[in-house]
This record gives sequence, structure tokens and C-alpha cells, in this order.
Amino acid sequence: MSTHTKTEVLVGGVVLAGAIAFGVYASQSTGLSQASNGYELGASFRSLEGVGVGTDVRLAGVKIGTVTDVTLNPDTYRADTSFSVADGILIPDDSAIVISSEGLLGGNFVEVMPGGSPFYFEAGDQVEDTQGAVSLISLLVKFVAGDGSE
Repeated sequence: MSTHTKTEVLVGGVVLAGAIAFGVYASQSTGLSQASNGYELGASFRSLEGVGVGTDVRLAGVKIGTVTDVTLNPDTYRADTSFSVADGILIPDDSAIVISSEGLLGGNFVEVMPGGSPFYFEAGDQVEDTQGAVSLISLLVKFVAGDGSE
């Protein structure tokens, strides 16, 4: 092998190792490597605007899971949602699930509002107390329409 070929092989190996290291880092930082950890819960929402598969599930501002599935229920016309919760996070069975916004220009996320029950949700349970996304535009229209009558 010539000197140029050895150098090319060495540089190629370094680039490949860097790409693998970046892939491992990216999967860990996005939570893809933790997809098998945790347990699944379900919830049904009137409006799931701004939320999709991969959206954060947070408790007290801390990410505890992700949305894993979103489907439209053809009987109730509600958005049936499945989400994972990290192992070791116990959620009281009287908790509420709310679609919250990060701000006026931020995205939406699923927020767990913990209850006070001494009993906890188990894998596969359905959360009954839900509040869907609130559309900022519809609120502004109601405010403007209601303000002009006086």
C-alpha cells in the first residue's frame, strides 16, 4: 500500500468513528435510546393541536416521557393519544393531562398535573381527566367580538 492509501484509510476511519459517536450522542439526547424504558398510558383529547408523536410529556417542567401514538377515534371524534412515562415516575390516578404551550410563539407539550391520590396509574391505564389545546386565535376572536358591543 502506498502512503496516500494508508492516509486515506486512516482519515476514513476517523470520519466513520466521528459519525458513529455523533449518532450515539444524538440518539441519547433526543431520548430515542430510552424508548423501551418506561410504561404506556393513554388519554383522549377534544383538541390535540400542536401535539404529535415525539412531543414531550412534562411534569413540573421536567421531561418524563414522550407521545408515542396519536389516532382519531371515529366514534367519538376525539384524539386518542398514547404516551410513555419513564420508569420510577409514579403518577397519582387522579391526575389531569393538559395540553400546554411554551409561550405565545412556542410549541405545545403534554403536561401532567399531579393529583393527590395515594394510588397510581399502571401501565396501559387511561387518564380520564384531560384538557385539550386552547386556540389562541379563537380566544382573540371571542375577545374582539365581545368587546365591540358596549
